[in-house]
Amino acid sequence: MSLNLFSLKRYNTFGLDVSCHAFIEVTSVPELIECCQLLQQQREHFLILGGGSNLLLLEDYLGSIIHLAIKGIEVTEDTEFYYLSVAAGENWHGLVKFCLSRDIAGLENMALIPGTVGAAPIQNIGAYGLEFAAVCDWVEYLELAECNIKKLHADACEFGYRESIFKQQLRNSAVITRVGIKLPKSWRPILSYGPLRHLPVDSVTPQQIYDTVCQVRQQKLPDPSLLGNVGSCFKNPVIDANTYQRLVALYPDIVAYELPDGMLKIAAAWLIDKAGLKGQRFGEVMVHEEQPLVLVNLGRASGAEVVQALTTIRARVQQLFGILMEPEPRTYGAHGERGI
Repeated sequence: MSLNLFSLKRYNTFGLDVSCHAFIEVTSVPELIECCQLLQQQREHFLILGGGSNLLLLEDYLGSIIHLAIKGIEVTEDTEFYYLSVAAGENWHGLVKFCLSRDIAGLENMALIPGTVGAAPIQNIGAYGLEFAAVCDWVEYLELAECNIKKLHADACEFGYRESIFKQQLRNSAVITRVGIKLPKSWRPILSYGPLRHLPVDSVTPQQIYDTVCQVRQQKLPDPSLLGNVGSCFKNPVIDANTYQRLVALYPDIVAYELPDGMLKIAAAWLIDKAGLKGQRFGEVMVHEEQPLVLVNLGRASGAEVVQALTTIRARVQQLFGILMEPEPRTYGAHGERGI
């Protein structure tokens, strides 16, 4: 366990220049338990940090940061499935590549999603027709009140669109330590989404899907190492059929995807673009010129400029379309999580 005082700029992919009182990196579950027990006994505020790709640190954090760096991937199998037990600190895209290198298919649609494995259940990450919920077997977590390790089967995780029990009932009371992933050996490609539809369903390989997804994501999304960002800044809103019919009468080019329950998911990028916000600047924060769902740090962005951008986009979209968009990244101020 190492304890240091330093800037968090390289630990958040938006690149906001903020700091914390103490930075603690843990590389094992016993270290994590010891650290959490000590900080709770001292009544010290603390924040768990993984890859820093789905949060916005809007100002200096007046507490301790626990950086989860627990690593390890274990693979077992039976006649029907591969079973992966993956530590929370593993890089998600690294896990996808690990599986492909061992001819284990099933995660390729979620290639290049930034962040760590521990964040996957919280957000129920997903891309190109596949969500984490579809491959999850179980989630192990540290319950903070008693500092006990517990495990939830996937069915108990209450997964939804970018939702889970870890964002609701267990919000701020659980730290994910390891996840179980179950992948069938009888692999079937998922090609229902956009750029994957042209691939031949009878002969496509997991590697081809992976390559296509990586190519599309690299074309659409800026590289955080070159231009700070947290990926999608808003969830795609879900509306009912009546609301959709009202909107499509006004905007025939609206981009929507029908869900199994009859509701429709509206492309947040289309809403932001249609609102005329693509390329708009808020100081050092800009709505990306190619992908309006992404805010980028032009170099010296402040938390206040991020807040201004998010609130302006939400207000403009609500004014034009009557739809209130929900920010996707979690936002934190000096004393912990805060709303926008």
